This record gives sequence, structure tokens and C-alpha cells, in this order.
Amino acid sequence: MANNSEKTRYSDVELQEFKGIILEKLRVAKEELSALTKSLNSSNANGTDDTAGTFKTLEDGSATLEKEQTNQLAARQKKFIDNLEAALVRIENKTYGICRETGKLIQKERLRAVPHTTLSMEAKLKQY
Repeated sequence: MANNSEKTRYSDVELQEFKGIILEKLRVAKEELSALTKSLNSSNANGTDDTAGTFKTLEDGSATLEKEQTNQLAARQKKFIDNLEAALVRIENKTYGICRETGKLIQKERLRAVPHTTLSMEAKLKQY
């Protein structure tokens, strides 16, 4: 068996391990996105019709800020899901784990931590 420096791609067994990690992250990410979407779609249940106008204005401002933050979280979550799904495609075509900058294999530890990455640490550090 060739050592890691000579390998040009991960084996099918290794790819299946990464696929399992990605599928689990995808399941959790979709659940979180669903919760965020429900939160955005639910109307403000704290009826403030009978409270003072000033308080209602403050509460409306707070609700607007919270909605913007939830929108940002949902957008970030959608992007994360897209990146995970793209990683699954790379597994299917056996290009998963190959750095798009250096062409070398990305370390397993990095892929386990950030399974949708397309950059090795070497390439990532060059960006700074």
C-alpha cells in the first residue's frame, strides 16, 4: 500500500467513510434550516396590540433585527448544505479530498473537521 505522500486519491473505502460523515452533517444542517425557516414563517405570537405605542415600536425594531439575523443564518445554512452536496458529487466522481489549488490530497483530519473543504491547509494558509 502506498503511503499518503504517493497517493493521488482516496480509496473507495475511505470515500465511503467521508460520505457517511457528510450525510450526517447534511441531515443535521437540513433540520437546522427547517427550524430557521419555520421561525421565519411563524408570525409574531407576542401580541402587543394592547400595549403602549412606544413599547410596540421598540419591540417591532427588535423583531425586525431578529428576523434579519435569522435570514442570515438561514442563508449561511443553505450555502453549507450546497457545499456538502457538492462534496457528495466529488465523492461520486472520485475527486473528493483533492486540493483544488495544489492537486495534493487534503489531510484526513481536515476533511473530517471540514468535510466540504476543497483546499488543503497549505493552500488555505497561502490565501492569508
